[in-house]
Amino acid sequence: MSESQFPVGSVQYNLSLLHGTWHDTVELFELDGGELTEDSLAGSPGESPFENLVYIDFDGERLSLTNVHIRGRAPSAKTFTGRMRDGLLVFDELGPGAYENVGMSGGPGILTFGPRELNKATDVYAEPDFIIVTGAGKRTRHTVLYRNGVAIRTLTARGKRLVKSCESRHDLDPRGPEGPVHEEPFRASIWEHLV
Repeated sequence: MSESQFPVGSVQYNLSLLHGTWHDTVELFELDGGELTEDSLAGSPGESPFENLVYIDFDGERLSLTNVHIRGRAPSAKTFTGRMRDGLLVFDELGPGAYENVGMSGGPGILTFGPRELNKATDVYAEPDFIIVTGAGKRTRHTVLYRNGVAIRTLTARGKRLVKSCESRHDLDPRGPEGPVHEEPFRASIWEHLV
């Protein structure tokens, strides 16, 4: 699959640019830019900085994205899935009562993953992702964590593509070489009280 199959700047085009296996170095910050060494309120709490393998598998219609902690945090994997609908990536439900999370384009090489609308679920937790392709095989992902409707901290991941495929586990994957790249899609329970 090639990004040239899709209109330049479309969500599909930008997701195609990201297809592959990435190595991310992740740092957390106070809202004023001060470094954070511990993050207790995130969807995946832990220390900072840390490193992830990120498998981004996009076939033109379906996305599977798996983050695997490889350094700085206990090894774990978390998978998110979604599909294209009306020009946007619509993520599969994040859990009972969750907001609808969508992938939107900011032009060529720029994506935002975030809530389609602000509501009671986003008041509980939201963490929009802003992803920018910064060069050949390079990207930056920046997030803002909101808890109870208040901005808590930011996260910046600087990524380098290791390979343009994600059909098998990378040598750095602590889960070992055998088994699928992607896990069952992650579902959170933090919004259940809204159902």
